[in-house]
Amino acid sequence: MLKLTLRNLLARKVRLVMSGLAIVLGVAFLSGVLVFSNGLSSTFDSIIYSSTPDGVVRAEQTASFEAGPTQTTQTLSPEVVAELEELPEVARADGDVVGIGMSLLASDGTLVGGTGAPTLAFNHTDGPNMAGEPPMLLSSGRWPAAADEIVLDDAAADNGDYDLGDEVKLLAPFGDSERTATLVGTAEFNGGGTAGATLLVFSTEGAQDLFLDGADAFHQVSLTAADGVTQEQLAEAADTVAPSGFEAVTGDQVAEESQDAVGQFLDVISTFLLVFAIIAVIVGGFIIVNTFTILVAQRSRELALLRALGASRRQVTQSVLLEAVVMSAVAATVGIGLGWLLARGLAALFRAVGLDIASDALTLDAGSVIISYVVGVGVTLVAAFLPARRAGKVAPVAAMRADSAPARDSLRRRTIIGGVLIAVGIVFAVIGITGGPGPDSLWVGIAAGIWILTAAAISSVIGRPVLVLCRGLFGRLFGTTGRLAGENALRDPRRTGATASALMIGLALVSTIGVLATSLNASVDDVVDEEFTSDFLVQSTNFLPFSTSVGDDLEAVDGVATVSRQQWTGAQVDDSTVFVTGNDAAFDDIYELDMVEGRQQLQGNQALVTTGFADDHDLEVGSPLTLTFLAGKSLDLEVAGIFEGSETTGDVSLPLDLLADAGVPRQDTSLSIMLEPGADAVAVGNALDEAAEATPIVAVYDKQEFAESIRDQINQLLYMIYGLLALAIVIAVIGIVNTLGLSVIERTREIGLLRAIGMSRTRLRRMITLESVAIAVLGAVLGMVIGVIIGVLLRQALKDDLTSLGLPLGQLLVFLVIAVVVGVLAAILPAIRASRLNVLEAIATE
Repeated sequence: MLKLTLRNLLARKVRLVMSGLAIVLGVAFLSGVLVFSNGLSSTFDSIIYSSTPDGVVRAEQTASFEAGPTQTTQTLSPEVVAELEELPEVARADGDVVGIGMSLLASDGTLVGGTGAPTLAFNHTDGPNMAGEPPMLLSSGRWPAAADEIVLDDAAADNGDYDLGDEVKLLAPFGDSERTATLVGTAEFNGGGTAGATLLVFSTEGAQDLFLDGADAFHQVSLTAADGVTQEQLAEAADTVAPSGFEAVTGDQVAEESQDAVGQFLDVISTFLLVFAIIAVIVGGFIIVNTFTILVAQRSRELALLRALGASRRQVTQSVLLEAVVMSAVAATVGIGLGWLLARGLAALFRAVGLDIASDALTLDAGSVIISYVVGVGVTLVAAFLPARRAGKVAPVAAMRADSAPARDSLRRRTIIGGVLIAVGIVFAVIGITGGPGPDSLWVGIAAGIWILTAAAISSVIGRPVLVLCRGLFGRLFGTTGRLAGENALRDPRRTGATASALMIGLALVSTIGVLATSLNASVDDVVDEEFTSDFLVQSTNFLPFSTSVGDDLEAVDGVATVSRQQWTGAQVDDSTVFVTGNDAAFDDIYELDMVEGRQQLQGNQALVTTGFADDHDLEVGSPLTLTFLAGKSLDLEVAGIFEGSETTGDVSLPLDLLADAGVPRQDTSLSIMLEPGADAVAVGNALDEAAEATPIVAVYDKQEFAESIRDQINQLLYMIYGLLALAIVIAVIGIVNTLGLSVIERTREIGLLRAIGMSRTRLRRMITLESVAIAVLGAVLGMVIGVIIGVLLRQALKDDLTSLGLPLGQLLVFLVIAVVVGVLAAILPAIRASRLNVLEAIATE
């Protein structure tokens, strides 16, 4: 039996190649995602451990503060650094100045980096990392010594088109925005890459001028342990010297905190990609089931003869499973190799958006290889089990039949079970849209999974009306040829439905995403129409605060009446972090909040809070509220009003000057501009754009431009999702090609008879093409209907965020056209093969 199985594999290798391709693509994507995710983690681990010293003395709020990159004003004096260095446990102590919000401009004035990975600025020291090595190594020139000198990382110097001695253009986050510094050196990070981050290295004096207003102080101190001193001993000794409001922690703790913070971001990326890899594997599984079902059906006579010659049921079943193991092992091996290349493709894609992954980190580790083999072989075995079991049940007497096609069981039981599962899905969906326990979207998501898998299982039943419609339409358009194609699609509804299921899954997901994206765009338009009440809005393109000098320049533009300034920052309330917005007096003249209680106008130490924040913290009008900022200072406030959440301000809104009292460095996050009565909006808009050109990190928007900028971001993500789902569509096309190819083999005699009675090769190719189109249309229609239903229900479950429902009717029409094209393309090879069959040999085939 083993020899026979291997001989059958070699004899039918062409038949199994297409099925193997489905596994190759599925495993390739899975392997690629695993390699890319490991490379991503490895890159950031290397960055973290290569930049972390043995110990750090830092502000106490640093670790628990989760409001994003915010500059602290808490500092340590040089005297504290000297005291730390005198400790016997400390080999050296280096004062660090860490800058947030700097931007590098290229020699032509365009922005370098900053749109993906951050731009990091700091002073140069010779302090080593915890491995005893310098974090950065000079590539050329020297380290900065004067306040007006700078060192760039190699990539930043290349991207900015700077050479040694050039004046580097910078945008500072405070005071006078435009700065310059002389490039005296370039350096490379001693951790294998910066993941796309732009590194700006200043002298200590230069960094203090930029980020500490010239004060001789430091944000933190990096500690190097003396010989024989552990990190714990180092931190314990340094803690005795650290001033109030500061703490000493080990390098391992800092690295772990950094890994946790970065890990949240990396997990989102990895999970996002892994979901699509799983989809690809599932779609491939459907093709394997269909392929082995067809192969077993075609070989029923052969298998029955084996049974008649003495082979046991178990041997027959094992022979089919062995074919599946060999095929999947070979396919998985090829897929793993392609996955390694795919990982590099993903890295190039992320590099284009500013996240650079070190190439040497993209390696095939044992874990990725093992998981890929287990999934590839495991999914194939599971998919092949039922056909293999069915093969073992073939009765020996079947070998004596002229018609070796096995009898089909009734679809009744499958339909009943499918109906029950659909009803169960409806129950989950109702719980989700009526506000059951837990996240509403989770309940709808469970219902969606049940519906998609159930629809795939009973597609032969629920898809029959579509096939009947295709038969009628094809008959009208193409006559007898079209009707024959429709009849062929209806002849074996199980096979047709199973083939269409792979395409159905892909288009169901595409349609769901399309509904959610269209609804999100519609919701954005509604919010902008309702809340964008200023004439122009100015915001940073990299979502960071910018210098107040930008607002000063825009105020001077003719036709501008008012520039209202906002500063967003973070603060802690109890153990949670909240986004706080400081608004100036002009805010109330431009924006009208939806007040539930109290008043919008604030006086003294008063604040407004959203209804959600008030509920979470049990607040009402008149309640005290204490905010603790990263600078270490606290504000004691009184709640003056409660309002419905708004995109124009954060959960807590307070007068802008109170942020300065809390030690928050003065910056702007957004500017709202109102024009003078009768001013030409187009002319003033052009003047504002011209005034903002010197600061390319900010953009001036009118209402339409602002809505379009948000829609562009949504569409970028949408196109990325469509691109990833395209893999499932490709696998589905392979399934259609495979099914049609096997069908041509199965119907060789029938095709010969059609040719013998006068059907031309052209009409034969047309018949097979139309049959393929019917399968593709079936998958498209089922997928789009299910996807739209799921999308509408998910939108309802997320109605607090997606306030409007949008249906992508244009996209759905495009999907249907694509399905027809897919059907035509999938039929090319099978149709050509069928048309080339020798008529006499085909008629003689049994």
